[in-house]
Amino acid sequence: QVQLVESGGGLVQAGGSLTLSCAFSGVVYGNYTWGWFRQSPGQEREFVAAIDWRGATTDYADSAKGRFTISREVFKNTVILQMRNLKPEDTAAYICACNAGGFSRKPTYDYWGQGTQVTVSS
Repeated sequence: QVQLVESGGGLVQAGGSLTLSCAFSGVVYGNYTWGWFRQSPGQEREFVAAIDWRGATTDYADSAKGRFTISREVFKNTVILQMRNLKPEDTAAYICACNAGGFSRKPTYDYWGQGTQVTVSS
């Protein structure tokens, strides 16, 4: 079974930066995808960014383009989400996920972490 554990969340002032980390273990066969989603209370879980298993291809939600960067540190079994110029609307629980079915922006990935809270103050 694949396990994912997020870390790095916290409180940051608007305009600031924060880096999230997702440590994963286990084995997923095939051309799988790693992704970040976020969810606020009472809101639907939404796509933020994704990276393929090779770390060669990335995909970003419009809200994340130009501000967020997803990367994979293979030797550390870690997926990183670097967030810059944070806005209050970025406040949410950020959740790491793995999808065995390839790239997708839908919140239907096969494996999920528990999430790490990011709060951006105005």
